[in-house]
Amino acid sequence: ERPFACADCGKNFSRKSNLISHHRIHTGERPFTCTDCNKSFSQKCTLKKHQRVHTGERPFVCADCSKTFSYKSSLIYHQRIHTGERPYACADCGKSFREKGTLIKH
Repeated sequence: ERPFACADCGKNFSRKSNLISHHRIHTGERPFTCTDCNKSFSQKCTLKKHQRVHTGERPFVCADCSKTFSYKSSLIYHQRIHTGERPYACADCGKSFREKGTLIKH
């Protein structure tokens, strides 16, 4: 059940707190500010991730080579080196890539 609807776009949410957070997309409100560099964010969790830039925290570890990463997405991309996974394929020539951005440049 998703009883909380956004008045701007109609998207529904199961929690009021999620609606409030979503609404910041429309208002541009960014109430969470980094004390190190003054960059602001619309969500507290995004600020916490950003702060790893300043703290050097790298909580995501590759099980294959023990390399560490600040972001889960960076670890996932890195793991493709070990697995050989290339999930982004060119519709024209069939060549595949590890990163979507590389496919777009191709």
